[in-house]
Amino acid sequence: MRGKSLTGLGILAGILFWILGSAGGAQAGKIVLRYANFPPASTFPCVQMERWKRVVEEKSGGKVEIKTFPGSTLLGAKNMMSGVMDGVADIGCLVFAYQPGRFPLLAGVDLPIGFPNATVANAVLFDLYQKYRPKSLAKVKVLALFTAPPADIMSKKPIRTLADLKGYSLRCTGAGVKPLRLLGANPVAMPQSETPSALQKGIVDGVFSSLDILKDFRFAEYCRYATVCHMQTTSFAVVMNMDAWNRLPDDVKKVFDSVAREHSLWTGRYIDKHVRESVEWSKEKYNLELIELPEKEYEAWHKRVAPIIDQWVQEAGEKGLPAKEFLEDLYRLKEKYEKKLGS
Repeated sequence: MRGKSLTGLGILAGILFWILGSAGGAQAGKIVLRYANFPPASTFPCVQMERWKRVVEEKSGGKVEIKTFPGSTLLGAKNMMSGVMDGVADIGCLVFAYQPGRFPLLAGVDLPIGFPNATVANAVLFDLYQKYRPKSLAKVKVLALFTAPPADIMSKKPIRTLADLKGYSLRCTGAGVKPLRLLGANPVAMPQSETPSALQKGIVDGVFSSLDILKDFRFAEYCRYATVCHMQTTSFAVVMNMDAWNRLPDDVKKVFDSVAREHSLWTGRYIDKHVRESVEWSKEKYNLELIELPEKEYEAWHKRVAPIIDQWVQEAGEKGLPAKEFLEDLYRLKEKYEKKLGS
């Protein structure tokens, strides 16, 4: 009889161990959470992930352990949101633009409105999320928000005017196709991994992206000119499975909430610093020329891409979203943070 009781207790203990040891549960007194990310570990979305992990683990006093999975080892870019909602990962980093139509209101932050850097864009994105709390993110807990730096042009020849850009082939992502067409260039959408070969073979003569890749992908070897035009950004969100969030004790929830805005701004400062370092590295190693457009030329470029903004306002409004109010707030906050955080 006693042996049967011990066997029953052993089975019960095994079940309890399995429950408590699973992701999001307590293991040896710790809350273990899995955090998925899609780009390589060396890129800034994963650098911010590791920094967030360290800060949360420290501020929680060791109560929380974050296991990170960069490089799409747990979830990829396109299934990140659904994977987090389904509990494949407790936390995930996603890009709004990779799932067209799913985040229609916050997609307004990625319009070519001329953010001077990622830090300003991050502050604006965070405040807009806090005010509007879009339904598209209602089924997850948002832990951080940030953007890539605005897109500029890296090229084999100097691009100083719209005339220089006419018919010029530039590699871009899908989000860069419309701006480049309106600017008169020839957009060529392709993965970043194919770009070095395309530059060597003359399939493209430059790249339309943020300038950190001059160093990270050594594009400065092929592109000896960079034109600052501050076009669209790419917005990211770090989200958590709602069931996993609800299981957290209140003191841990407070830790997560307390670091959200500070971490979002830290990420902006980090990548902006990296852009500056990338440009300086390119100047020293490859004699890169950084071209700043004169004010009238800059305004002419942004006037050309204004139809993208008008189209977004119309389409978002037709979906019943407060597009005009959102855009007004966006411009107001942009001006505010350019003065506060520097342009």
